[in-house]
Amino acid sequence: MALVRFKDLVMDVVDPATLIPLWGRWLGLRAEIDEHGGVLRGDRPEQTIWVNRAEPKRTKNRVHLDLVAADLTPFAEATRLTEPGRFPWTTFADPDGAEFCVFEIADRPAGLKDVVVDCGDHAAIGRWWAEVIGGDMDTDGRYTWLDRIPGAPVESFDFVPVPEPKTVKNRVHWDVTLLPGVTVDDLVDQGATVLTEPSDDSSWTVMADPEGNEFCVFPAD
Repeated sequence: MALVRFKDLVMDVVDPATLIPLWGRWLGLRAEIDEHGGVLRGDRPEQTIWVNRAEPKRTKNRVHLDLVAADLTPFAEATRLTEPGRFPWTTFADPDGAEFCVFEIADRPAGLKDVVVDCGDHAAIGRWWAEVIGGDMDTDGRYTWLDRIPGAPVESFDFVPVPEPKTVKNRVHWDVTLLPGVTVDDLVDQGATVLTEPSDDSSWTVMADPEGNEFCVFPAD
């Protein structure tokens, strides 16, 4: 039985004034900018992506986004990291250096496709998130994915093994809302760690999953 429901995504960037409109065009979302960062909004609340001002990127993103586009024309302001046709996707970096992948699919709307998470044990962490957030888990032995996550505006969360350990805070994370009757202690019992308690300025709890991936937990609606 799931403990939380997907709420929204959060991105850290160095230059919100540049990156928010750019990602808004790539994702087909409305861009709003303020002194702290801003937000990207779609027609549904779960399409919201909060964008926070942060320090410069220090290492490869451990969590990145996959996008869909009819072609690669919209990504002229990004740096191409792999050649088209080498993989089923093309890898880019935005002006902050944040990696993302684009799948060229002409017969579906452009926008967000997947959330991809680097991990040490893809099967274990995929199973953990399936138990916590729901969805249908599957694996081909090389990586593990969760499809049909309730409320999530993506096809899947993909958990992909990498050899290097996590060393810095993720620059992309997701927020969740506790389901009725569930508490933060239930997540701790499941193996999550509390990083920051709620305060007068924030109603959410910052937590980490068993591999250290940060996520924010909001009280039940």
